[in-house]
Amino acid sequence: MTRRVIETLGVVAATLVAAALLMVAPGAQEQPEAGPAAKTAWGDPDLQGIWTTDYAIPLQRPARFAGQAEFTEEERAALDRERAALLALDPRSEAGSEQDVGGAYNRTIFLTHKHTGSRTSLIIDPPDGRIPPFTAEAQARRAAFRRYQLDLLQATDVCKNDMPGCAGGQYGPPSPRRAEPPPSYPTSAFNRSDHPEDRGLGERCLSARLPDFGGAAGYFLQVVQSPDTVSIFYDTGQGQGWQRIIPVTDRPHLPSDVRQWWGDSRGRWEGDTLVVDVTNFSPKTDYQGSRENLHLVERWTRRDAHTLDYLVTMNDPTTWTQPWTVALELSLQSNEANRVYKEPRCHEGNYGLPGLLAGARVEERAFAAGEGPDPATLCTAGCGSAFDGENRDPLR
Repeated sequence: MTRRVIETLGVVAATLVAAALLMVAPGAQEQPEAGPAAKTAWGDPDLQGIWTTDYAIPLQRPARFAGQAEFTEEERAALDRERAALLALDPRSEAGSEQDVGGAYNRTIFLTHKHTGSRTSLIIDPPDGRIPPFTAEAQARRAAFRRYQLDLLQATDVCKNDMPGCAGGQYGPPSPRRAEPPPSYPTSAFNRSDHPEDRGLGERCLSARLPDFGGAAGYFLQVVQSPDTVSIFYDTGQGQGWQRIIPVTDRPHLPSDVRQWWGDSRGRWEGDTLVVDVTNFSPKTDYQGSRENLHLVERWTRRDAHTLDYLVTMNDPTTWTQPWTVALELSLQSNEANRVYKEPRCHEGNYGLPGLLAGARVEERAFAAGEGPDPATLCTAGCGSAFDGENRDPLR
C-alpha cells in the first residue's frame, strides 16, 4: 500500500472520528483542575507552552443569534449536530465538469471539529458582536477591487455576476481590462493566472496573518520566553505557520516607512499582563479590509496553570468606524504528547503554485493551436464552494 493511500485513509478515518466526537455533549469533557499561574525563573508571568482553543466560537455573531451573547446548552447541542453532519458531506456536481473535479478535493478536513463554545462571538466590543461598519474610504477601496474582479469574469447568465455562488464553467468574451494591474495589491485570487500575484495570498502560501484567531483549520501557538523577548510560533492554516518575535522593551517602533508583513511589535509588562503594541503593517497584507494603517493592542494574561487569556483591540480609522475587540481563551497542551514542526508545509513543498501557472500556459498554447477554449473565458477564481449555501458551517 502506497504512502499516499495510507495518508488518505488516515484523513478519512480522522474525519469520521471527529464527526462522532462532535456528537458528544460539551459538558461531558473533563476539564483539568485549575492551579496558580506559573512564573519564569526571572519572575515574569510564564506564558510558555503549546496552547490551543477548546471550543469553536465564530468571530462575528451569526445573524440568527442577534442580541444574544451566549448560546443555551440546547442551542450548542443542536449546532454540534448540524456541524457534525457537514463532516460527512462530499458534494459533487455533474460528472466530468470542473466543479466535479473540484469536489474531489475533500474540504471537510479543513472544517473545525471542536464543540460549539458558549459565546456567540469572539468579538466582545461592540456589544453586537459584529465588526464595525466600513468607513466611506474603505467602501470605495473594496468597490474598486470588486469592479476589477467582475470585469475579469465577464460573467454570462450562468453566474449573474455573482462570484461566490457561481456554478463555474465558461464565460463571455475576455475583458478589455484584462492586462491592467489591479487597483491595489491583490490579497485574493481573481480570474487571471498571468503572474503569481494573480492567485492571491492563500494559493501563494502567504495567508498566515496577524491577528489570527484560528478559523476553520485549527489553531496552535507555541510560546517561548526570555527576559527580553517573547517568541510565538503560530501553527495555523494549511501548513502556513510562522514565527513571531516580540521584543519586551521601551524602544520606539520602527520608522513609519519600514513596513513588515506581520507589523512591528513592542511588548511591555503591566502587572501580570504582557501588553503588545503592533504597528507598521505592510500594504500587501489585508485583515478584514485593513492594511498598512492597522494598529493592534494585545493583552496576554496567564489566568491560571491551564489558561491563557488573549484580548486584542483592532483600530484603523481609515477602515472601520470604531475600534473593535476580540477575547480568546487558550488552554495549555502537553509538551510530552505534542510536537510543533516549524517548517512550511503548504502546497507540499510549494509545487502547487508553479503547477497552476504552468497549467495556464498549457491552456493558452492549446487555444492558440485551435484545440481548446480561450482561457480568459474560463472561471479560475471565485467559482463557488462545496460548503456555500445550505452546506455552510453555521458558525462561519
